[in-house]
Amino acid sequence: MNRFTRGVVTALVGGSLLTGPAYAQAPQQNPNTASQPAGQGYTPMQGGASAGAPGGMGQSFGTTPGFGGAGSAAQAPIMPNLLSGSDRQTVRQGSTTEAEGGPSAVAPLGEVDRRMGPPTAVFGASLFTRPVGVSSDAPNPSYVITPGDRISVRIWGATEAEVAGFVDPEGNVFIPTIGPVMVAGTRAGDLQRVIEQQVQRIYTQQVQVYAVLVSVNRIGVFVTGMVRAPGRHIGQASDSVLDFLSRAGGVDPSRGSFRDIEVKRNNGQTIRIDLYAFLTRGTLPALRLQEGDTIVVSRQRAMVSVDGAIRNNYLFEMAGRTMPGRELIELAGPLPSATNVVVRGTRNAQPWSRYATMTELAALQLQDQDAVTFIADVPAPTIRVSIEGSRIGPSVLIADRDITLCQMLDHVAVNPTLANTAAVFLLRPRLAAAQQRSINEALDRLERQLFTATSTTTGVSTIRASEAQLVYQWISRGRRIQPEGRLVAARGGRCSDIRLEDGDTVVIPDRVDTVMVAGEVGAPQAVVWRRDRRIQDYIQAAGGYSLRGDDSRVIIRRASGEVDLEPTVGPAPGDELIVLPRLDPKNFQIASDFLNAIFQSAVIVRTFSNN
Repeated sequence: MNRFTRGVVTALVGGSLLTGPAYAQAPQQNPNTASQPAGQGYTPMQGGASAGAPGGMGQSFGTTPGFGGAGSAAQAPIMPNLLSGSDRQTVRQGSTTEAEGGPSAVAPLGEVDRRMGPPTAVFGASLFTRPVGVSSDAPNPSYVITPGDRISVRIWGATEAEVAGFVDPEGNVFIPTIGPVMVAGTRAGDLQRVIEQQVQRIYTQQVQVYAVLVSVNRIGVFVTGMVRAPGRHIGQASDSVLDFLSRAGGVDPSRGSFRDIEVKRNNGQTIRIDLYAFLTRGTLPALRLQEGDTIVVSRQRAMVSVDGAIRNNYLFEMAGRTMPGRELIELAGPLPSATNVVVRGTRNAQPWSRYATMTELAALQLQDQDAVTFIADVPAPTIRVSIEGSRIGPSVLIADRDITLCQMLDHVAVNPTLANTAAVFLLRPRLAAAQQRSINEALDRLERQLFTATSTTTGVSTIRASEAQLVYQWISRGRRIQPEGRLVAARGGRCSDIRLEDGDTVVIPDRVDTVMVAGEVGAPQAVVWRRDRRIQDYIQAAGGYSLRGDDSRVIIRRASGEVDLEPTVGPAPGDELIVLPRLDPKNFQIASDFLNAIFQSAVIVRTFSNN
């Protein structure tokens, strides 16, 4: 039966793999697919062709019941929806499969190289990692003048006066012929205007004034408690608490508190400061330090660690003995993917743990040394599948996670004159890792056999040593083999109903008219396929068997990846015919393991080296 639909520009990839008795004759064209850009997802198609595709015969893959039966040309077949609506999710009972995996914790986009696991940095410690700045005697225009600052005033014109002195404790500066002028509380940039106003109250005309703040008063503040360098530190009265903490080396992140800092004054007044207000909102108390003030950093309070799917991977300090989970959520900044948390800690001197949703965490009271891990514990409702090879249309499709290969192929358009639709196969990363383990296990067995073999005579020992060197070199090369993770998806021209996994690649090979002859032949090469040629004909066309060729060990690897160990029928177009080497067990003590390792490597990576 002819499995290709003729007279159509393009069609879905499925006809040659249909297992039913009826095939599509003339699928209807779907105008919705004409503007589908490549790589931007999928618009569900109801049968038919993509507008504007190259000419040729049309064809469709699939095993949907009743698809394309006799007389179905006028009725669009029902296709499975690859892209469900946002309000629909596929829910299945039972545990997650290996493809779906378990909970995951992905780092944010701006920090993809973050090391997963409990944090080691204390939130706020980076405040004091920069070098300590040196205060300048030249104040900025926003500086507020205080007692002890040095001011220079010069007056000329109707009267002359020159003053260079300090602001007295009452905040005045005395100017001859003018008297005391209040300047405390004045911005340095406004000093000229304030002095001019006071002078012009007495001398209304022909008087010029020049006033400038020469230097500011320097004060000494004691910084003690859990800081790296406690003691008396000198700075300006305009310096903030952070400036003096920086001069003292900053809060010791392993012992000091960022949430309990006190400023004590000689009059007994105490001001408490929580640096988290500055770290999260940028606010500090409106506090002007004075000579003799003491800054005390208290002991570190209860701590909680946060890691996983969050933006702020830090150790956070509690304001009290406990911290509401709601506050931790605000500090940690969970990613949109975070759905659950694992809380581990100690309660009543016993290990304690909880698994909670985000809502449950908000109502939970966290205690000292608790560790909270934010995770994404909801399997994705869709998977991403790539399409490679001879195709028409998008190279990436997004589908429900329970879709099968045959359903997916219903949505891939091909030109059947160019595509070998009977040889579709999958590339699966998980399978590639399993194949790599299989190769390494075979090479390990061969290596053990190589180093544990015994010799009865000196001559045999010499031969074994020489053989071992050659085999060990081959083992080193074999460990560098990179399997492709090929999964045979079509046998005998029929689609296998395989459930797809996220990251799978569906490969549609190009249609070729040659057969690759490799292995132990005189001249490995591609030979033109002819229907009347047998296996021996292809080997003869490639120069016949080499001296090491074994005429009883010939295998055929189909274009789909299927391996025929004892072929009775000649290869098809696109197949690979491999002649294995002959090894004499009398001269090669570990021939069995060696041949086994060679065979596995050749089949898994689809190539056979004749070097």
